Amino acid sequence: MKSLFKVSFSVGFVLFILLSFSTQAQQAQRQLRIERASSAIKLDGVLEEDAWQDAEVSDNFWQNFPMDTSRSVAPSEVRLAYDDKFVYVGVKCYATTEGNYYVTPSLRRDFRGAGNDLFSIIIDPFQDQTTAFIFGINPYGVQREGLISNGGASQQDFDLSWDNRWFSEAKRYDGYWTAELAIPFKTLRYKEGSKEWNVQFYRLDSHTNERSTWNHVPLNFRLYSLAYTGKLLWDQPLKKPGANVSIIPYVSTQQNRDFSEAEGVSNFAAGGDAKIAITPSLNLDLTVNPDFSQVEVDQQVTNLDRFEIFFPERRQFFLENADLFANFGSENVRPFFSRRIGVAIDSATGVNVQNPIIGGARLSGRVNKNWRLGLLNMQTGADEDINLPSFNYTVAAVQRQLFARSNISALFINKQSFSDSTNEFSLGSDNFNRLVGLDYNLASADNTWTGKIYYHQSFDPIPKDDAYSHGANLTYSTRNWELIWEHQIVGEGFNAEVGFTPRRNFRRISPSIARRFYPDGNGIVSHGPGIEQQLWWKPALGISDYNFNLFWDFNFRNTSQLTVSAMNDYIYLFRPFSPSRQGLPFLTGETFNMMYLMVEYESDERKNFNYEINTINGQYYGGILNSFSGTLNYRFQPYGLFSLDFNYSDINLAEPYSDTQFVLIGPRLDLTFTRSIFLTTFVQYNSQFENVNVNARFQWRFKPVSDLFIVYTDNYTAYGESRFFPDTYEKKNRGLVLKLTYWLNL
Repeated sequence: MKSLFKVSFSVGFVLFILLSFSTQAQQAQRQLRIERASSAIKLDGVLEEDAWQDAEVSDNFWQNFPMDTSRSVAPSEVRLAYDDKFVYVGVKCYATTEGNYYVTPSLRRDFRGAGNDLFSIIIDPFQDQTTAFIFGINPYGVQREGLISNGGASQQDFDLSWDNRWFSEAKRYDGYWTAELAIPFKTLRYKEGSKEWNVQFYRLDSHTNERSTWNHVPLNFRLYSLAYTGKLLWDQPLKKPGANVSIIPYVSTQQNRDFSEAEGVSNFAAGGDAKIAITPSLNLDLTVNPDFSQVEVDQQVTNLDRFEIFFPERRQFFLENADLFANFGSENVRPFFSRRIGVAIDSATGVNVQNPIIGGARLSGRVNKNWRLGLLNMQTGADEDINLPSFNYTVAAVQRQLFARSNISALFINKQSFSDSTNEFSLGSDNFNRLVGLDYNLASADNTWTGKIYYHQSFDPIPKDDAYSHGANLTYSTRNWELIWEHQIVGEGFNAEVGFTPRRNFRRISPSIARRFYPDGNGIVSHGPGIEQQLWWKPALGISDYNFNLFWDFNFRNTSQLTVSAMNDYIYLFRPFSPSRQGLPFLTGETFNMMYLMVEYESDERKNFNYEINTINGQYYGGILNSFSGTLNYRFQPYGLFSLDFNYSDINLAEPYSDTQFVLIGPRLDLTFTRSIFLTTFVQYNSQFENVNVNARFQWRFKPVSDLFIVYTDNYTAYGESRFFPDTYEKKNRGLVLKLTYWLNL
């Protein structure tokens, strides 16, 4: 086992270093000059100021979709200017049809998806082509802002959860729409004295179903790929933005009732965050008694697997520079997962619940162009109801840029328990979990080669053998081919308590290959077959899991997508497991070979009515599984969206094992009365946990990043003979929260 690790790590590391020197041809970066505004700019969406007339115009965008070999059909014009406080962006987007109708699902900020009209600017102040800010607007003036990490290689590298202060306005006209954006220098992180930034502009035009970019991006890469940005040239070196301190206090009151108790509980809380710019590129975040009650509850899912489900982080305090901490390891071997801090699982409902955070600090950002630093320290309180002690969490990460776009990163994690038997906190040295890790992240200059190789070691009070994890993945992507290799080795003693590692003591390899074809005609943009394989085994015990997937993908010109997959799974049980979660379980040592068909379809997102459908039909643990799931959406543009998430899984097993049907239904109504007043109401019924959850959230954004929230939640135990319409509902808990937050710049 150790020899396998040594060989794979050594060979992989050498290969990654060699690929880092990849210098395949890449088109020249376009350039745009930005000069100090020659006049004041009134932010009204109308490009009539002298500053816009004097600014350099950037146009002639390239198509990215449906094809990437010609200029865009729908013209776009971009102008930039600045003053002492803001970077200004002026946009004019022409339509190819008459009228002023543009597609937008709602007026809610941070929208995403192909079914939109929008313009976005990507800003990479350090020109590392690895991390960047993104700001976007649609013809109705709805904002979105986010962070891009890992060079924008995958959808997971684009995060719209990040929130910050900036200003904008848009206007709709017959045949075109315009917008003005004002982005504060204090919102961005950059180096004092900078003369160049990397930038990219891209646009989605739903009339023509066209995606276009200012600097050309090949069709096989995402619009926000940082390997294909252009250059922004400043007319003079940038000055330090001055004092940059923000205080975000909050007050909240809560009424909670656990119906197993005699009386309800009322709570009043106050606390807040502070953001302090140590330098223009290094930020200190502080939090005292944080409250995340306004964060939307997780969308429940039916879990047909034997392992824990991953839910993403949504809490603002953890989001800026989150990739510094969160991108170590691989998808299911994550050494750090911020939701382990201040979030616990209620075993009665399967729902994630808060546990109190007393306070914390986080220093993150850039020391210079080549070095990034992240330090985090959080103290949580004890929660006697779920037997959770008080813990201190310390995390340190450092990243060094190498070669064109690659980097090497190191990580240290310490989770330390505290005791308070004497009413004073004292360090409990016999209860800790620690981890150190090293990752090398590969990204070639033109993004053809991407991947990573890593090694992590955990430490516990009682030393364990094989307390390490190692993995590597490598992707080769061209217009017609995508080849991926991935392997993982996780030792029996590896214990990442602040991470997400659903299974341990395994070895895994996962190669895949896909081919793309681009037929002539107006219907299909691309299609092609692919093969994915995954093989898990345990030392001395042999193969535990095997998955073979033969699929064919279709991407249609109207944005719809279809994937048809034929799969074969093999599973060896290392512990008892009941697929129905009830009745007699299958025993340790039993094996199953299952074949099934899966079909996934996403309809045209531009339509008022659109949907996603997923079906699975075939063998399942010696029986038959028929599963039908998806989402139905209907929007009454631009003021609301009604959606219905559903999942029906019918499991039929041979005697003496129990049959069952899992039902999940989640209707949701999202009303956006204006761009600052929102109401979201949804119900989730999950028969797997016999739980009904009701959540209603009202939000009034009365100033940028300043909000009033009213949140109502209700949980019931629901059961009966019918899983579709349970006839018994028992109240479990109920809560009402009123919370006010205010962003104050000092």
